[in-house]
Amino acid sequence: MKKIIIYGLSLMLFAVSSVSLTGCIEETEPTSGATQSQVEASSSATEGLLLAIPAYAINYWNSSYYFSWGYPAIMHIRDAETQDIARYDNSGYNWFESWMSNTYMGQDYVYGQFLWNFQNKMVNTTNNLIGTIDEMTAGDDQLGYLAAARAYRAMIYLDMAREYEFLENDVTTPYSPAGNNISGLTVPIITETTTESEARSNPRASKAEMAEFILEDLNMAESHISDFTMTTKTLPHLDAVYGLKARYYMWLEDYANAEKYARLAIDASSTVPMTENDALSTSTGFNDISKWMWGMQYTAETTNGYHFNWVSWLCDETTYGYASVAPLLIDASVYDRISNTDWRKLMWKAPEGSTLYGKNTYVDDEIGASLMDYASLKFRPGSGDNSTYTIAAAVGVPLMRVEEMYFIEMEAAAQQGDVSRATGLLESFMKSYRDSKYSCKVTSQDEVIEEIIFQKRVELWGEGQTFFDIKRLNYPVTRGYAGTNHMDAECLNTTTRPAWMNWVIVRTEGEGNTAVADYNNPDPTDLYTPWVE
Repeated sequence: MKKIIIYGLSLMLFAVSSVSLTGCIEETEPTSGATQSQVEASSSATEGLLLAIPAYAINYWNSSYYFSWGYPAIMHIRDAETQDIARYDNSGYNWFESWMSNTYMGQDYVYGQFLWNFQNKMVNTTNNLIGTIDEMTAGDDQLGYLAAARAYRAMIYLDMAREYEFLENDVTTPYSPAGNNISGLTVPIITETTTESEARSNPRASKAEMAEFILEDLNMAESHISDFTMTTKTLPHLDAVYGLKARYYMWLEDYANAEKYARLAIDASSTVPMTENDALSTSTGFNDISKWMWGMQYTAETTNGYHFNWVSWLCDETTYGYASVAPLLIDASVYDRISNTDWRKLMWKAPEGSTLYGKNTYVDDEIGASLMDYASLKFRPGSGDNSTYTIAAAVGVPLMRVEEMYFIEMEAAAQQGDVSRATGLLESFMKSYRDSKYSCKVTSQDEVIEEIIFQKRVELWGEGQTFFDIKRLNYPVTRGYAGTNHMDAECLNTTTRPAWMNWVIVRTEGEGNTAVADYNNPDPTDLYTPWVE
């Protein structure tokens, strides 16, 4: 197994130096390329640092590992750890198999190295800018750039906090391999001012400490994002800052504030829920960043070849890439639960013999005939071109959609005990935007919350968000059942949130950061036995 340098520590080193550090695996290193005085004197220098943040997010990590196509791949990994996606793979092409079968999840494997190193380096790209601007003396333009960078940093740390926070489950206990209590621990915090000596003894932040840190970033962003004049949706604006606060308060189970900020995000957004044509059009379907609050954008120059991009892995209609040989499917039981009157069901190929079989008019007949049952038609090739990768892969990837805010608002209302209002919000959204005949059939608080989450799972399928709801709500994952379309090794059933959703920190972080070494999460590898019919 290849070794990687310690990126929790190197994160700090990059923030104070433009020297490129390398480990055994070559990577493209984002560096500041500008001094503080240069940045303060030049908006273009600051803009360059800011644009480096979303640019790095879609860069690949290492060309030897076809699962390592940047932050979009991390989103896909989170989905791979839920029940909702499956892949058909009889030839060994599914590079996400380890996450789907809960193998090699410990601290010594490259799978964990990618997750830890890439996200920490994403933080580094934000610290590169944050460290060059003095908030007390900066002008409005600089404050706007700073607000966008701090919102982006808040997003990454909120993700990592929820990924690595240890929560109770059915097979592991809240003790590290060294026997230390790790309840509620998240990840070490590296800022633009962290010194090398601090980074070498930097413990995992408690949930309270991490929450305070993230909120400081979000509050600063909320106060000054109005000074940010760049219109690109690859960077956050006020609606996305509100959306991050809604996600943040859901994590803290502060449902009153979650509902408040979800509604603020909806009201501040220039977008509305996607229509059937928006979502399913072959040329401008689920790949158009203009339809969302915030996203990532591939161009012909940044597709990273045939394999290191979103379309290569998530678009079953392409004639190249991995989805063409290991197609992406929706879990059969999830699909079957969707109402036939809900147009979102057309985002997947209906199984032969079902009511909707052959009724999807949004896919070429020849291509459609070759797709497997339950195959994804949600993420479409750019410009409808399924063979020229520089065109097909030049698409947007959703980071945040206004639809998510509607579902946060609904659940938050239900979590506060206002089940009738939550039901009304759910029925209003569904009838207005998804299924004119929808009616919520359940009435108890827990059942209404589960129904809201199910409809949210359908809505955000493939977008990397369901992981957080499953983990937060302690919902089980059930992939083994009669009629399943998951591969045998992936038919894992849990009775609580899966243990594998408590991600393990890579060994090299502990080797350089002594405060982490004895406080890692337990390895969940192979602790569940695949279901056999």
